[in-house]
Amino acid sequence: MPRTQRNDNFIDKSFTVMADIILKILPANKKAKEAFVYYRDGMAAQADGEYAEALENYEEALTLEEDSYDRSYILYNIGLIHTSNGEQERALDYYQQAIELNPRLPQALNNIAVIYHYQGEKAKESGDTEAAEVLFTQAAEYWKQAIRIAPNNYIEAQNWLKITGRSQMDVYF
Repeated sequence: MPRTQRNDNFIDKSFTVMADIILKILPANKKAKEAFVYYRDGMAAQADGEYAEALENYEEALTLEEDSYDRSYILYNIGLIHTSNGEQERALDYYQQAIELNPRLPQALNNIAVIYHYQGEKAKESGDTEAAEVLFTQAAEYWKQAIRIAPNNYIEAQNWLKITGRSQMDVYF
């Protein structure tokens, strides 16, 4: 039984019904609709913490989805799962692929920055200040990109950029 038919709460059931209606009236080909079903099931599994199932659905959605914008969100969600699993290098790869397809995806830029910042903190703790500085600079560059796209978001990152002197602007928005 598909995951979307197992939903037992009102909100999930309502979402599934609405998504099914949209799928029926959407002017898309069968392959795109099928990709969306896998993507939707992947999101549901991910929300339940069923990451292996979510990855299977996302991988299937990627084989079917041809639209680069939609593919970017699938790749982004795969990156989220790898981040949650502590697989930072794999996550970075998926976030980068998402950005290649959709350069205006601030959440992927932010997540890359967060990973670089975390790695910088770890390098700093281990005494490797040179590596830490390189990682912090990388984090700053990705945060600047994310903030340019979504200037009202990432307030903590904006503060960090100002405090560390990595920001050339006083205000982003």
